[in-house]
Amino acid sequence: MFVDHSRKLLLFLALAICPVALAPRPAPADDIVKVETGRLRGATSGVVTSFKGIPYAAPPLGQLRWRNPRPAQEWKGVRSARDFGPSCMQTDDLPKSEDCLALNVWTPSERSKTRLPVMVWIYGGALAHGNTLQYPGDALAAQGVVVVSMNYRMGRLGFFAHPALVRETPGEPVGNYGYMDQLAALQWVQRNIDAFGGDAGKVTIFGESAGGGSVMAHMISPLSRGLFRSAILQSPGVPTARSHVLPLTALKEAEEQAVDYATSLGIDGDDARALEALRALPAERLIEGASAAEVLAGMSSGKPVIGVSGSIIDGKFMTETPEAAFAAGRQALVPVIVGANNRDLGIGEAATKDDLFGLFADHAADARTLYDPTGSETLDELRQQVLADKTLVEPSRHLADEMARTGQPTWWYRFSYVAEALRNDPKWKGTLHGFEIPYTFDIPAALVKDKVTPSDRAMAALASAYWVEFAKTGNPNGGSRPTWPRHDPTVDQIIDFTNDGTEVGADPLKPRLDLWEKYWEENK
Repeated sequence: MFVDHSRKLLLFLALAICPVALAPRPAPADDIVKVETGRLRGATSGVVTSFKGIPYAAPPLGQLRWRNPRPAQEWKGVRSARDFGPSCMQTDDLPKSEDCLALNVWTPSERSKTRLPVMVWIYGGALAHGNTLQYPGDALAAQGVVVVSMNYRMGRLGFFAHPALVRETPGEPVGNYGYMDQLAALQWVQRNIDAFGGDAGKVTIFGESAGGGSVMAHMISPLSRGLFRSAILQSPGVPTARSHVLPLTALKEAEEQAVDYATSLGIDGDDARALEALRALPAERLIEGASAAEVLAGMSSGKPVIGVSGSIIDGKFMTETPEAAFAAGRQALVPVIVGANNRDLGIGEAATKDDLFGLFADHAADARTLYDPTGSETLDELRQQVLADKTLVEPSRHLADEMARTGQPTWWYRFSYVAEALRNDPKWKGTLHGFEIPYTFDIPAALVKDKVTPSDRAMAALASAYWVEFAKTGNPNGGSRPTWPRHDPTVDQIIDFTNDGTEVGADPLKPRLDLWEKYWEENK
């Protein structure tokens, strides 16, 4: 049982924000920058200059389908960088192409005498859909940072490990092509961000949902070390910090899934001829039946969409599960913000209350007492609470606990703010999955357009200021903002972004999360 709110968020952002963000003034001469592949002309709007659709790798076409990204080609003259490039292939109805490996940069128009911190955003979408168009970086850049976002391959084009690929590229990482795209973009930032006024030594990676899971993947990958100095994980999932919630795929299993998928298309065998036949298929064929909703439904039922492997333990980029890496302290020891929303996404199925509480096995009676003490709560509401706690809320605390125990500075949060115009709607009992983003990006009108209120703007200013200050200093605190205490696993304390502002205190969900923790520790 799940509810996919990401499509609603995409629509809100696309309709409410992008027309404003894409209305530049004529570009002056100093909107031209030079990167390693050539010169770019951006567009200035207000106090921010943007450069969009910048190729960071060669188009992954033909023989480069299911290969790690190759260097982008140089161009002559000045290339226009005023429009987003097409999104990577997915079932969503938006401009898309297999030729999609481009990134975007927003930077303050007034160049600072010192290099600015850099925030690199990784979008979510279950590793099945997503794009950069819906996340304008103007408002963050206006606060004195350089913002970068990138497209990366998803679904069967991004996470696919046919056995012939292993033989074709011996010694190379195989399968996690979407992660390798993200890695290539981070390496591009190291080589080029100076041209935009950014400091390659002060990079923060941040993302939500599968984007937060991607941040987690880079934190534990040996290939990503040294490419960032801090990280923000918003409702990290796919993977999560609990291995059994959304299990990663072993390479051998991913190979079997790829062969099964090829067979379903009438392509037999696991040799180079089979791979050639797969590469000859149009990209549109490869995304059929693999929408985000179908992928999430497969996760809930335990029956994954055929040929969609998701995160793969490939032995090169991903060498172990995040849970194992963090338990052993093998992650990048950088400052971290991590948290989840109070009405976050839940993955799983339950047709009755008995099914739902049966998820706790021997602790079913305790779970019933905690979640449904009078027996009067609806099944839908209980599914929301139990499955969200299981999928994202408790794993976010577990991740914060593990990192704090290593001594790395960690700040744990919960997001509960609801736009004033939505508070009378029974669907909005709290912050749904992904709906903290308009506030952390300081674009509150994305949700309610002209109904945005001073309170909405104040929350967006507050949340984004914490995020930006963290990128600048490695600590979200500063200015006149309420103090956000560092996470201590021995102290019951959390910061909650509520309708009344930030509140620091005991976690009201602690008994529920403690029960999930007990269950996971007994069932490793």
